[in-house]
Amino acid sequence: MKKIIMNTKYLWLLLIALGLTTACSNDDDSSNGSAPLPPLTSGEADFSTYVSLGNSLTSGFSDGALFIATQENSFPNILADKFAMTGGGSFTQPLMNDNFGGLALAGNRIASPRLVTTGGAPVPLESVIGPITVSTDIALNNPTGPFNNMGVPGARSFHLLAPGYGNIMNLPNANPYFVRMTGSTPDASVLELSMAQAPTFFSLWIGNNDVLGYATTGGDGTSPITDQPTFDFAISTLISTLTSQGAKGVVANIPYVTDIAHFTTVTHDVIPLDAATAGLVNQAYAPYNGGLQLALANGLISAEEAEARTIMFEESPTNAVVIEDETLTDLSGLGLPNYRQATADDLFVLPASSFIGTEAVPGNPLTVNGVAVPLADKWVLLPSEQDEIRAAVDSFNATIQAAVNQAGLAFVDANALLSELNSTGIASGSFILTSDLVTGGMFSLDGVHLTSRGYAVAANEFMKAIDATYGSNFEASGNLVDVGEYPTNYSPTLQ
Repeated sequence: MKKIIMNTKYLWLLLIALGLTTACSNDDDSSNGSAPLPPLTSGEADFSTYVSLGNSLTSGFSDGALFIATQENSFPNILADKFAMTGGGSFTQPLMNDNFGGLALAGNRIASPRLVTTGGAPVPLESVIGPITVSTDIALNNPTGPFNNMGVPGARSFHLLAPGYGNIMNLPNANPYFVRMTGSTPDASVLELSMAQAPTFFSLWIGNNDVLGYATTGGDGTSPITDQPTFDFAISTLISTLTSQGAKGVVANIPYVTDIAHFTTVTHDVIPLDAATAGLVNQAYAPYNGGLQLALANGLISAEEAEARTIMFEESPTNAVVIEDETLTDLSGLGLPNYRQATADDLFVLPASSFIGTEAVPGNPLTVNGVAVPLADKWVLLPSEQDEIRAAVDSFNATIQAAVNQAGLAFVDANALLSELNSTGIASGSFILTSDLVTGGMFSLDGVHLTSRGYAVAANEFMKAIDATYGSNFEASGNLVDVGEYPTNYSPTLQ
């Protein structure tokens, strides 16, 4: 009896195994109706010598620094790995010495190590692991080129044409990151070093810094927007030269910088006050508010401006900060400064998060920045300054689009991509990426540059554009990258 029972048990196990095998066999035979993917083809593109030109977004800059891990996950390096599957050659990058980041000049630090998070706001790596010796020294240990990744952090459009931009003798006007790349030809430009490699295919993503410096300094004038003729000449020269030997390529435009986390993280209403403190602050601003009423009575300002400039705090965790606004009517004749409380239309730079609420005079609670001491222009982008930036980006992008169309190149609309990210988020695989700092997955801890996952998203967009223009099939053949395989942040222990 026992023997019969055991045989029955094994019979059922055999039937179950056969059922599973049949099911697996049916899946392999595509019984669900899915067709096998076509083999990868490069179409009309020749990827044998690929060179990428650009700025920090091309280099792989992330978390406020350049370091090996993010360079290896730069979008050009991701593209090069895919290009290698269809005839692409080797791809060399000017790798940093470690994963700390930062730069030194003859032992003196000139750029700081990366930012990290331990679950909260971004902080300097050294605040977590202690002092770091920056080992990447532009006077002592530069790598040997030529380099396929010619992304230079901080470069504007016209810098790619500038001789001597990588000559250490020209510091501080030279770029220290480019100094690492010029080797025995210190006066060669980014474009010259790129063309010396006789590229068969190129990517170009440049122009962000032509407006970004103005934005990150709050439009205070210390870093002006590049003038239109200079930008037009740079783009025309870059594209005409890069295509002069028959190379094909892909070009991306400029996002609205006001869509990035650096300007969308700090809100205007971050001042918590109890009733007693609010009363004291209001008392301090009473003469200013009274002066506004005098200006109104004398017809110097409208009722709307008087209301907008009136400063009033209350018992609340969400009082608006006080800012300087040079666009307001000049009332200096009455001894009145151009102050008002911020609104949701004002954008604050990310460093303002650690400045608002501090004391201008340490130990004096009557000098709180953003309350008793209005924030200076460098901390905030006024609506008028945002309009300047948007107009410049629109004009620059028109130049890029016209040059791309004339040369018949592939085009990536990075502006539309980042606008979508900021408004609704971007679905990629099983992820919804947003523009939120730390948690959104797309922007790194500096609020400006992408995470490695963000660079993977960019790489996919570049491949889709190449498919559309040159008849390759990275997407149709299943060769877009899985963005989920790329990290959104790096551990403080990564060295």
